[in-house]
Amino acid sequence: MAVELDALNDLIKEKSRFLDDLQAQIGKVIVGQGKLIDGMLIAVLCRGHALLEGVPGLAKTLSIHTLAQTLDLSFRRIQFTPDLLPADITGGEIYNARDGGFEVRKGPVFANVILADEINRAPAKTQSALLEAMQERQVTIGGQTFTLPSPFITLATQNPIEQEGTYPLPEAQVDRFMLKIKIDYPSRDEEIQIVNRMATGDAPTAAVAARPEDLEDAMKVINQIYIDQKIIEYIVNVVESSRKPEKYGLKISQLIQYGASPRASIFLTKAARARAFLKRRGYVTPDDVKTVGMDVLRHRIIPTYEADAENIGSEEIIKTIFDNLEVP
Repeated sequence: MAVELDALNDLIKEKSRFLDDLQAQIGKVIVGQGKLIDGMLIAVLCRGHALLEGVPGLAKTLSIHTLAQTLDLSFRRIQFTPDLLPADITGGEIYNARDGGFEVRKGPVFANVILADEINRAPAKTQSALLEAMQERQVTIGGQTFTLPSPFITLATQNPIEQEGTYPLPEAQVDRFMLKIKIDYPSRDEEIQIVNRMATGDAPTAAVAARPEDLEDAMKVINQIYIDQKIIEYIVNVVESSRKPEKYGLKISQLIQYGASPRASIFLTKAARARAFLKRRGYVTPDDVKTVGMDVLRHRIIPTYEADAENIGSEEIIKTIFDNLEVP
């Protein structure tokens, strides 16, 4: 096993070389936000989707665009508004007067990286059009089915402070996102760097640091990363404890209305492997699971009204689980 792990570590070092250049190029444009960048990279490496939540002005849109640019992936931004229609996302049939027939015009969803900006500003029917594309990775237009480009990653943003004129995503729809990443304000020193860099009038740009084939190779290697059976059992224990906390000696059942589904166990395993890859390791540690756990679980555990009354959210519940569960 040791020999195989050494060979895997060497393979990972080879296939992850592009990460240093990638992070350097992103760093030319984005100051700080290491957690956001790592989260987006994990989503891309796992062919998953991510929901980014933060107040305006925290470089969510710029970060997504920069990531797509450095990976040489096609990028489309869809600004979600109350009057946006499903066909505005997927495309539709257009009448061609010259030929006297209809032709298919593909919508902006046909790209590698989709930015669904302020996704909660569009009604549920429009949101579901994108979410169906996320799940099936295909779109049906006029009776014809079209496969979306590979990889196909949706990175959606939402503003947590404005509720007027928004249509919050139902829990079942939010569950389609592999990660929900919360973005905080930069530190004082980081904000000084941002002002010095962005207030000059010449916005910095990032160069291509990796090709789609580098990404495909990395995805294949990630699936080979070793994860011990005890860590898999630990992941399942974490997820099951959100449904049956009393089984694990946790007195928080009155705080949880709904726990996480098996989809959380799958995503937690995939994200932990991707995090190990970012650390250039061929094996998963419990720390990998804990590091990605909050982003994987925060939108999958629904607190009760009692928890809301005590100002206890899903993050406090997740922290309690990780702090009290036995680590292998």
